[in-house]
Amino acid sequence: MAHEIATLAGGCFWCIETVFNRLQGVESAVSGYMGGHTETPSYEAVCNGDTGHAEVVQITFDPDVISYRDLLDVFFTIHDPTQLNRQGNDVGTQYRSAIFWHTPAQKAEAEAAIAALDASKQYGSPVVTEVAEATTFYPAETYHQRYYEANPRQPYCQYVVAPKVAKAEQKFADRLK
Repeated sequence: MAHEIATLAGGCFWCIETVFNRLQGVESAVSGYMGGHTETPSYEAVCNGDTGHAEVVQITFDPDVISYRDLLDVFFTIHDPTQLNRQGNDVGTQYRSAIFWHTPAQKAEAEAAIAALDASKQYGSPVVTEVAEATTFYPAETYHQRYYEANPRQPYCQYVVAPKVAKAEQKFADRLK
């Protein structure tokens, strides 16, 4: 079967990208921007909230190895989908929780996953993750790609990215490359 694409936003893209690049069945996870109203957004413009884009990670994966639902399970584990337009101290619409679907099946799967999470009351608050049709993906600047691997001692990486990576590695140890 051919590879598929998933595009997810859950706060800073460095966290999401790092986790997904470590999973079996993920060919690549690329940091970028989606869901805004300007063409070719820059990191500075996105951070200023001027473009409407979210920081996203576009994941190319082999559905014979890892399912879209499995990707969503990891996604909902490594960020708080109940925080509107923020993740921890990262505040703004660029840090919103969002699933940008590429097929009607992905849309249905995302909506079902959110409904199941809400029904389980796992988070104690409703899930606010936006489910929207994928639009143009703009890869982030080169220095954002695999940022954690290049800058593991950077304070943000130590205090924000590393704990999310550790949580994912513990919970999904059987799915790691």
